[in-house]
This record gives sequence, structure tokens and C-alpha cells, in this order.
Amino acid sequence: MQTSLLSLAGPGHRHLQRRIRVGTVALSVGLTALLLSGCAGRGHSVTVGAIPDDYRTNHPIIVAEKERVFDIPVASGDRKLSISMRETVRGVANEYRSVASGTVRIMAPSGSANAGAASLLVREVAEVLRKQGVPGNRIISTLYQASYDNDAAPIRISFLAITASTAECGKWSEDMLAGGEENRNYGNFGCASQNNIAAQIANPADLLGPRGMTPIDASRRSNVIDTYREDGAAL
Repeated sequence: MQTSLLSLAGPGHRHLQRRIRVGTVALSVGLTALLLSGCAGRGHSVTVGAIPDDYRTNHPIIVAEKERVFDIPVASGDRKLSISMRETVRGVANEYRSVASGTVRIMAPSGSANAGAASLLVREVAEVLRKQGVPGNRIISTLYQASYDNDAAPIRISFLAITASTAECGKWSEDMLAGGEENRNYGNFGCASQNNIAAQIANPADLLGPRGMTPIDASRRSNVIDTYREDGAAL
């Protein structure tokens, strides 16, 4: 019959063996804690999202005050506004009334070949604006320097209004193929789409918050409910 060494060992040997086991467990726990602390330290040292890769962040739509300018080409022989010119001025007046309430500037060219014709049409432009609801005390006529060689120097109408816009596109500061291993968008990515969205927004205030709801049409609601009940009864 075989006898194990543990049964032959005395009390001193058993105490030494327990101490070895306790030491082994403590060493294992210490190594585990050290490894975990090392992983935690490496995790905190990595900066995540330092370079934004969202085109909405790189090219945000900003709501701010901006000058809106509309040009009306004038020929040297013009003596009055044509039908298309009048429609353009009416469109400017409608946009002004919907988005602005400040000063409207009518700028005529000076020094160009068509400067004389433009000076005659400025008064007519102001008259069309007044007829379209722009207050006369908010219309200012000024001059701007134009080149003599530019026969089509336009009459410019401008006013300040809250506008949705983005920064100018064309950011090609780096190679499109560079950084491909990081799977990031290039700098100009999404800029044109953001500009198109900003140009289509009729009321920039919609980007800042929702509009108030209109009152409920009780009569229309009653008709819809009656129609729903009739259709359900027919089934």
C-alpha cells in the first residue's frame, strides 16, 4: 500500500505548504491587478475623436446676418426698365419683405459706359420697390466705382438679412488619397451638399427651433372623424 508524502509530512511541512499556496494566490492577484492597471492607463492615453470626421461638423450650417446682393444688368441704350427687369425688382422686394426690415441700398455704377442709362433707371427701380411694399424711407441710392470697359455694369440692390450659409468650399489642403488607411473623409467632403441645403432653406429660423402650431380646425376635424366612422360602419 502506497502512502502519500503529505501524510508523512509533519506539522511544519503542512504549515510551509499553506504559506506557499497563500503566496502563490497573492502573486497571481498582484499580477492581474498590474495588467489591468496597465490596460487602463493605455486606454486613458488614447484620444478618441480628436479629428472630427462628420461633414456636418466640418462644414456646419451657420445662421448669421449676411448681405444679399441682386444685380440688374443695364445696357448703354436702356431708358426704362424692361419687363424682365421689373420682375427681378419685384422678386427682390418680395424677398426683402419676407426676411428683412432694414435699409435697402440701390447702387448705380459710376465711370462705366452705361453709367448714364443706369442713373435714369435707379429712380424707376426705387418706384417699383415702393409699390411692392418697401417703405420709401428705407431706400437709399448710392454709387459704386465701375470700370469703363465694363458695358454691363449692373444696378445692384442689397440689404442685410439673417441667412443660413456655410463656409466657402474648395478645401484641398491635403491629398485625397492620403490617410486612406485611417478610413477618414477628405477635408472638402460634404461641403457642396451643406451649401445646397443652406441655399434651399426659406426661413433660417427653422434651424434654431420649431414654429408654433396653428389652432385646430374643429370643423375639419369633425368631418374627418365622421368620414372615418362611416367607412368603418360600411365594412
